[in-house]
Amino acid sequence: MIGSVLIANRGEIARRIIRTARRLGVATVAVYSEADAGAPHVAEADQAVLIGPPPARESYLRPDAILEAARVTGAEAIHPGYGFLSENAEFAERVGRAGLVWVGPPPAAIRAMGLKDAAKRLMAEAGVPTTPGYLGDDQSAATLAREAAAMGWPVLIKAVAGGGGKGMRRVVRAEDFAAALDAARREASAAFGDDRVLLERYVTRPRHIEVQVFGDAHGNVVHLFERDCSLQRRHQKVVEEAPAPGMDADTRAAICAAAVRAAKAVDYVGAGTIEFIADASAGLAADRIWFMEMNTRLQVEHPVTEAITGLDLVEWQLRVASGEPLPLTQDRIAMSGHAMEARLYAEDPATGFLPSIGPLTEFFIPDLGARIDSGVEKGGEISPFYDPMIAKLIVHAPEREIAASQLAVVCGAVEVWPVKTNAGFLARLVSEPDFRAGDVDTGFIDARLEALTAKPEPSAFLVTEAATALAAPSDGAPWSAGALTGFRMGAPAAPSLVQAGDETFEAQVDTSLESAWAAHDGEVVLFEEGEAYAFSRPRSAGGDAEHAGDGQVRAPMPGRIVLVPVAVGDRVAKGQALVTLEAMKMEHAQAAPFDATVAEVLCTVGDQVSEGALLIRLEAAA
Repeated sequence: MIGSVLIANRGEIARRIIRTARRLGVATVAVYSEADAGAPHVAEADQAVLIGPPPARESYLRPDAILEAARVTGAEAIHPGYGFLSENAEFAERVGRAGLVWVGPPPAAIRAMGLKDAAKRLMAEAGVPTTPGYLGDDQSAATLAREAAAMGWPVLIKAVAGGGGKGMRRVVRAEDFAAALDAARREASAAFGDDRVLLERYVTRPRHIEVQVFGDAHGNVVHLFERDCSLQRRHQKVVEEAPAPGMDADTRAAICAAAVRAAKAVDYVGAGTIEFIADASAGLAADRIWFMEMNTRLQVEHPVTEAITGLDLVEWQLRVASGEPLPLTQDRIAMSGHAMEARLYAEDPATGFLPSIGPLTEFFIPDLGARIDSGVEKGGEISPFYDPMIAKLIVHAPEREIAASQLAVVCGAVEVWPVKTNAGFLARLVSEPDFRAGDVDTGFIDARLEALTAKPEPSAFLVTEAATALAAPSDGAPWSAGALTGFRMGAPAAPSLVQAGDETFEAQVDTSLESAWAAHDGEVVLFEEGEAYAFSRPRSAGGDAEHAGDGQVRAPMPGRIVLVPVAVGDRVAKGQALVTLEAMKMEHAQAAPFDATVAEVLCTVGDQVSEGALLIRLEAAA
């Protein structure tokens, strides 16, 4: 077994590798950017090395800096995790030339599977079923249009060097093909430096099914069964599960055998995933499942495979990289039960899933028996420089229905503030009747997007909690920023109005209610079904509607303050610009909601602010 490993990654996968390495007695080296100096993976590793400024291209994507970190710490191996340099064949070669062990597949295998057209040709030669389409070298618009028409509409244009949905377009009519081709080529060129495309027959009810494979340097290759990753948004996975619902034994045997043939065709070593597309219009069948691509690394969703097999895939990676044979032969690998994983992201479903960055003042997921893989902790921060995933929520149960119910409960129990999350969206998604029935495809979320992203109103009980909390004495916990306090009220019950967002609710103060709340910026924050609600006292109980707001002007999204034309004491009119925020390459002016006096200015030009940050506080004009 190798004695030490440098982890060329960050976040939850770095912590995941550290966890297994520590159990095996392997020393760990973390690398980190300036933005990650206080990150958990840095503290948990045996050694840590700063490799550059926050942008990934100046830190985690710098092979020279990573190799130098390995040299100065004496690391024997480099584990790339996933993303960043994990599928970079040139980097893998440099690791080998430096006399280090690469915890991943041979560079030749990475190259063989790196280009979609070449990989599909190779798979066809190996007897792996591939999606009907055009893989020709003639990239002229006329030839591509002719091939698409011959294939029949709809067709899918895909970047040859692509991934993650970039350079991909679905075309349903001949007259739309030319514009879609131009757009796909531009996007592919910008993302990969390669504008070549291939064409595939578009499957009308596609399911994304992948098989985990593992090979060693002794010629052994096994599969660890399949995962279903059909719940996607913009070609990005949201919920994954294993095994795939509706997969019968014969179809499973066929797809897993095809995956093993695919891995053997490139002399694969280490962990890899063979991804297939299935036509689910008439259920799963071996003759309607085709090879899409291979990911030559560990996958984000590997925990569901670990759950159903009881195996540690990172341990397997380290053992194989050390030259050991695979720990088990195919006949000794079995699966049990059903596992699901949901990706908890710092994003706001109500605003088109815009990323939400900033401090994790509150971050709590109760112990409900789920596995939580997270790269951040309470008091940390969601950075604008990297993927905004907060955690992976993984459950395992004897049956699929039980697993889905458990995952819904876990997602609904998430408490995060002030960063927005998709927890409520996830809870609704895995509670959807069609999902519970296993009737899924890659268009599942889009077909139900409006209902899934509609934020529900707080329950009557939660409003009562808020009213009771807001009725606490002025020297009590609600106004202590960052406090998390339990209390029991003894005052007489009284009617009260509370406000959450633009909505005002009426409730009775419950003198016997025992509750807990988090107080931030003069608001009481409560959580329910994965949603966070910030309650406050309304400006007035009635009267002129334009004076009903609370006078708090907040940032509608993360951004940089570029203009603050007002000062404390200024009288401002309704609609007057108070502060201008630059975000998403556009300026957004925040206006006064009513005639008022500026009571506080809590930002200055140049500040980077998170979504929901309090910028200006107003007092209604007399």
